[in-house]
Amino acid sequence: MYKIAIAGASSLLGKELKDALADSSLAASSFTLLDEDEGLGKLDQMGDEITFVQAIGPDAFDHVDFTFFCGSEELTRKHWREALRAGSTVLDLTGALEQEAGVLVRSPWVGSEDISADLFTPAIVPAHPAALALALLMDRLQQAAPVRTAAATILLPASEFGRAAMDELHQQTVSLLSFQSLPRSTFDAQAAYNLLCALGENAKASLAAAEARIRRQYFALAGRRLPPLAMQVISAPVFHGHSFSIAVELERPVDSAVLEEAMGGDHVDVILEDTDSPSNLSATGQNDVLVRLRIEPGSRTPNESTRLWLWAASDNLRLSAQNAVECALDLRRLRPQGTVQ
Repeated sequence: MYKIAIAGASSLLGKELKDALADSSLAASSFTLLDEDEGLGKLDQMGDEITFVQAIGPDAFDHVDFTFFCGSEELTRKHWREALRAGSTVLDLTGALEQEAGVLVRSPWVGSEDISADLFTPAIVPAHPAALALALLMDRLQQAAPVRTAAATILLPASEFGRAAMDELHQQTVSLLSFQSLPRSTFDAQAAYNLLCALGENAKASLAAAEARIRRQYFALAGRRLPPLAMQVISAPVFHGHSFSIAVELERPVDSAVLEEAMGGDHVDVILEDTDSPSNLSATGQNDVLVRLRIEPGSRTPNESTRLWLWAASDNLRLSAQNAVECALDLRRLRPQGTVQ
């Protein structure tokens, strides 16, 4: 039996993480829900148990085996060393610790097998869900044929930037329909009914920072095994779900049936029906990345070419939470019994 703390339990990602843990083999653990400011004192539920969200006090991490940080980056930077000193294994879903010395970006689903945590690893950053989705897709394509070039356009939802961004997108939509002025504190731009490659100068959210994080973490997962990937991030006027448009050129022509077979499997659901399309809505609540493949007409047959397009979608919050739980399960080898007996 383990003791697990969730710091930032009231966040969107915190709520998704609680559900993922409750459905995992860690469900029998003892849980402590932690947060700051408006989350304090609220009634919450972990599995079938009703509990309170507590303040992060001096002894909050005592005897804790795993601490998941899923609130703000500021909360993570403020408290992660306290958890580390208390002997807890730190899993940072916010990405705040990514560039700290010795911290590893990981996903048990994909990545180099020779990069794994040991007793001297200060923290694990479960890979960003967009970086993970892209790495999964490139890994599967490589099984069919070497990838010569690949470029992805990533459409980010408001939930990428937290609850305040979702609230502002909703308020902007209502304001536009009633011909009122728009709230702009998070985006400093019109995000509703609009696609943006950059936000306003005074925006609290940052597309550039999100793109840089996805880029770094993709290459951390890719190592030397997966191809370089050009990417651009776009702000989409949706609440949840990542969407991806990916152009790929292979080293040799491959039949579409071979590509579809190679791409299917754990964590990737290949959509074959012409009437279906992956979307941020259809991906909601799904554990898999949904993908539709289209062959660019080639010189041999209509179903065989070196060029193809992938249209994919995934539930960003769910994929992030599932990957974090898998990282914790992978780290159980360092804590075979837990400190709570």
